[in-house]
Amino acid sequence: MKKLFACLALAAAVLAPAAWAQSDAASAPLAAASAVIAAVAPAADAAASAAVVAPAADAASAVAAPAPVPNKGDTTWMMLSTLLVIMMTVPGLALFYGGLVRSKNMLSVLMQVMVAFSMIVVLWVVYGYSLAFTEGNAFIGGTDRLMMKGIWDNAAGTFANAATFSKGVVIPEIVFAAFQATFAGITACLIVGAFAERIKFSAVLLFLALWFTFSYLPIAHMVWFWMGPDAYTAAGVVDEMNSKAGLIWQWGALDFAGGTVVHINAAVAGLVGAYMIGKRVGYGKEAFTPHSLTLTMVGASLLWVGWFGFNAGSALEANGFAALAFINTLVAAAAAVLAWCIGEALHKGKASMLGAASGAVAGLVAITPAAGNVGVGGAVAIGFISGFACLWGVTGLKKLLGVDDSLDVFGVHGVGGIVGALLTGVFNSPALGGPSAVADWVTVSMVSADAYSIGAQVWTQAKAVGVTVIWSAVVSVVAYKIVDLVIGLRVSEEEEREGLDISSHGETAYHK
Repeated sequence: MKKLFACLALAAAVLAPAAWAQSDAASAPLAAASAVIAAVAPAADAAASAAVVAPAADAASAVAAPAPVPNKGDTTWMMLSTLLVIMMTVPGLALFYGGLVRSKNMLSVLMQVMVAFSMIVVLWVVYGYSLAFTEGNAFIGGTDRLMMKGIWDNAAGTFANAATFSKGVVIPEIVFAAFQATFAGITACLIVGAFAERIKFSAVLLFLALWFTFSYLPIAHMVWFWMGPDAYTAAGVVDEMNSKAGLIWQWGALDFAGGTVVHINAAVAGLVGAYMIGKRVGYGKEAFTPHSLTLTMVGASLLWVGWFGFNAGSALEANGFAALAFINTLVAAAAAVLAWCIGEALHKGKASMLGAASGAVAGLVAITPAAGNVGVGGAVAIGFISGFACLWGVTGLKKLLGVDDSLDVFGVHGVGGIVGALLTGVFNSPALGGPSAVADWVTVSMVSADAYSIGAQVWTQAKAVGVTVIWSAVVSVVAYKIVDLVIGLRVSEEEEREGLDISSHGETAYHK
């Protein structure tokens, strides 16, 4: 553990001095382009679906037209959304996971979530944001924004802007960077539920640092990075601008707020970890019942509330499509709760509190890629389907896989993420009440109902899912192997039986 923190401190000391200095306006990079969603947007008040950092206009255009000024309402909404995502993680996810483990491991889960989130936020500032959301190639970004270089001019007191999906509409780039930092943080924290109660604390941190660097950042770049709506000035530049986008964005895959980037990506990493670390001592022979479903329900409720920032915030504006994502997040989760409870009642004769909480999360996961990409009816359908699908994921599929995924990360986030990603391609169709996708970013015209092909879009969604699964699996196997060789993955049997609260942190959650 000491070696791990020493390495992190040394790296920070080497990188910080040169990087902290903010460049002046002349040396700042021409804004890095980025998107919080891929290729969808939706007309009317703007093409809103996610987030972009649009490239700065060339010198001639800058003279011809004044630079857009951020709207204070949009900026406020994005800062609020960022706070909501932080609440999702600490305390929301921490309490949801903490209530599901045995009491002797409660603090270990809380520690893993809080410290992992904090570490990823720091790494995001150092290099993560730059590699995810600046121009590079189809797989990874560049180094223009290392340590947030150029994101503001401290001498002049001016800030770089990030565009929304509306042409000429911007927010401060520093707000966009903070919003995306919380996405990276919660994604990493989702993974810890798969191997809870048996992994070394230092192993969690080292693995997540490696996985964040080599899986999260490339997938985020491939799915969400593009050159922004203002780059599409004329038909003659379309091919050039498209070629600079991330690979999966170029395909036209739709991911409003992270079905692939967040949920599938994390779920695969968790599943691989559950296999490689092995089953908990006594698994299948002893009872592994949650120690506090009360705390789990509180955590699920905080997740549900915070998810409005996660999904609706991904529109990057306080507009109609943020409102669409908002109501879709509400109704999809509610529908999934009902579906899970119905499924449990039919299967076991009783609906459970754990099932209701799990159903809410399942619906939230599934609607994430679809939030601003489908109509309200589509959101209800996605919620119901995901509730039944994820119930099967944590029962039937889990048995088929023969894995000790402690808190059902793959059963909920993996299955829910895949279901949501595929159904986005179905219910995005205008014929089914969806807003369709942008056909031409020069004019911001949409694909017509007659021209929209559900089969073609679902195939595109499936390719995005496949790349995410394979990429995350390969990176995870290598990262776990490295961690195992360097510091070891698992605590001893004695430490595991004692509980990680005492053996890893020297404290207990509850005093008798």
